[in-house]
Amino acid sequence: MRLRSTCAVLGAALLLAAVPGSASAATGQFRYDYVTVEGYEATGFLNDPPSGECLDLPGVGPENPRPGDSPKNRTDAWATVFAGSGCTGDWFRLRPHTGGASERLKVRSVVFD
Repeated sequence: MRLRSTCAVLGAALLLAAVPGSASAATGQFRYDYVTVEGYEATGFLNDPPSGECLDLPGVGPENPRPGDSPKNRTDAWATVFAGSGCTGDWFRLRPHTGGASERLKVRSVVFD
């Protein structure tokens, strides 16, 4: 009986070691406003975005001459927003949970700590 218990414990440990760890991600939602190429007001959002990865914001890429604005960080991680795509240009940090800015802050990309 002891051998069976030992084998079960070892098997479970090997199984846990073989399962890859989950990717680090910010939990929550990041929101921003923008005007579509067609001229409609819209709100974009990222749910549980990955951490440490530059993300170009959907809807405000090269096809849209107008950047997004009014970012709201409702995730549990710091968000650094950038004026340019590819996390380039002027940047601003938004604190977790309550960080936000007005329509004066223009954004095209973000990275989460």
